[in-house]
Amino acid sequence: MSKQIQPVRGMNDVLPAEIGAWQHLERVGRAVFEAYGYEEVRVPIVEHTQLFQRSIGEHTDIVEKEMYTFQDLGGDSLTLRPEATAGIARAAISNGLLRGARHKFWCLGPMFRHERPQKGRYRQFYQFDLEALGFAGPDVDIELIALSARLWRALGITRVRLMINSLGTVAARASYRERLQQYFRAHESELDADSRRRLDGNALRILDSKQPAMRALIEAAPLLTEHLDPESQAHFAGLRAGLDAVGVAYEVNPRLVRGLDYYSRTVFEWVTDALGAQDAVCSGGRYDGLITQLGGEATPAIGFAMGIERTVELMNQAGNAVPGVAPDIYIVASGERSEREAMRLAEQLRDALPGRGVLLNLGGGNFKTQFRRADRSGARLALILGDAELDRGVAAVKPLRRDDGQIECPLHELPARIAALL
Repeated sequence: MSKQIQPVRGMNDVLPAEIGAWQHLERVGRAVFEAYGYEEVRVPIVEHTQLFQRSIGEHTDIVEKEMYTFQDLGGDSLTLRPEATAGIARAAISNGLLRGARHKFWCLGPMFRHERPQKGRYRQFYQFDLEALGFAGPDVDIELIALSARLWRALGITRVRLMINSLGTVAARASYRERLQQYFRAHESELDADSRRRLDGNALRILDSKQPAMRALIEAAPLLTEHLDPESQAHFAGLRAGLDAVGVAYEVNPRLVRGLDYYSRTVFEWVTDALGAQDAVCSGGRYDGLITQLGGEATPAIGFAMGIERTVELMNQAGNAVPGVAPDIYIVASGERSEREAMRLAEQLRDALPGRGVLLNLGGGNFKTQFRRADRSGARLALILGDAELDRGVAAVKPLRRDDGQIECPLHELPARIAALL
């Protein structure tokens, strides 16, 4: 016997027993996003590698270590998307959607990063992604964060905290980067290998280090908030005042820099203590220079990404997981004549009762076997057809989830009677 083929490490199946929670999250998310005026877009999973090199930054772990990059038959270097913001920005540019216009987009789909798989961190993972293009803020920053807070409430998730910071303008950040380089060069012997590599490329990435031995050194580093330009200070003050006004609690975290190079000014993360080491469940910020960097006209923008797997796990922990969808009706039939009539009846009920699940027994089996299948399906009602019932022009109707007795109903009255019972 040949060896079974296993899934690629870090890429997981989502089975019917789990999918109900995913679908509930998607329904709730869609409703919240549309209430705030966001429209769905779908962008390719594969993009030119250069898109992510130019947007995310060549000195980030994502570009240097984690991207799934390959050469196609035409010789082009292509990459499975590690995140969605760059693709949405590219779509806005290449489809001529900007030119002074403003847009609110959302999308849902898989992302890919070659990381070390662990709970809450996978090589194929799913995200909600929201992007607001053409808004200078901070009003849109406030609204977007308020939207994310509303989504947590709608999902019944409470074990999350909001962290915010400002990265300032590109010029302010460049000045701060020089200060950081001076500071870390003075302590270069205390840096780990990754941090020494980042020192010349982008010293801000050192602040992202999760190495415990680096914690004290990072805590003593200069703070970006102490080097913000006046305009960014006013923007950040407006953000804080707006969050206070709408009642969204937050903590200012001056070490929050985010892992992508395109961010400027507002950055934020929703974190949790419920998922172990993978504490970030929703992260985002402003990227006012990205669209220009990708060849488009200057366009302010902000967005966030929310991890689906981590959010579903928070829903499970909160007791808010949603079971898979069960049919309303299971049709049990015995005999060739009854099976033909059951097929006709199933289609009639699907026409008459749109939105109701009608499951027809397939593959034969005696009544005991079919009733066992009906019970396992989770159906609320069983319809029973045999030769005796057909001779009288009726079907038996048996509730499966309550103790009401079995009744008989004329076939021509079944749709109305079942609608009343359900």
